[in-house]
Amino acid sequence: MTESLSCIIREPGGVARSAIIWLHGLGADGTDFLPLVEALRLPAELGVRFLFPNAPRMPVTLNGGLVMPAWYDIHSLEPGAPVDLEGILRSARRVQSLVEAECRRGIDAERIVLAGFSQGGLVALAAALHDDRPLAGVMALSTYLPQPVLPQNPLPRRIFQAHGRQDPVVPFSAGEAARERLLAQGHEVEWHEYDMDHSVCPEEIADIRSWLLRVLEET
Repeated sequence: MTESLSCIIREPGGVARSAIIWLHGLGADGTDFLPLVEALRLPAELGVRFLFPNAPRMPVTLNGGLVMPAWYDIHSLEPGAPVDLEGILRSARRVQSLVEAECRRGIDAERIVLAGFSQGGLVALAAALHDDRPLAGVMALSTYLPQPVLPQNPLPRRIFQAHGRQDPVVPFSAGEAARERLLAQGHEVEWHEYDMDHSVCPEEIADIRSWLLRVLEET
């Protein structure tokens, strides 16, 4: 049985017609991206419900075994480092359970977006790539995608991918490698890069808004 995730939920003013499930990065929590609910200025008629799950706490090898909110263990971000595939897929299944719950609440899968930053971005990708529901799309922000995470023959996804050229945490080259792996599988990747570090900038928020308007208004 899949353990459920606690979530911070922001309901729309009217009836919920869409959902965005947004995963934070390593060491953060569900409050991290709450300010973006207002910053995105999404039209009320889209009826977007925002869900911000909290990662469980666990020891993280990269940080000397310190216990912190984490979606999976990280040994190193160096190429060829061991990948906690079991942990990544376990978190991905928990996110898929959130998608299933939203569908039971009356929101079509085609109107659900998975989003995540850094560690959360990898889990959002894994959840979408290992699912057979026709999701609206995925936002993968300042993240990476190890080859072992990729399934064979996934459903083609619409993916917004963004990365900072000065990112000291997840190297820009790791984001580019993720993009190439996704493109090789036939996914539709909208790539954006910015003069920023491991963060989110105003230009990125504007681009996210434009992309969300397209994928949610088309369904």
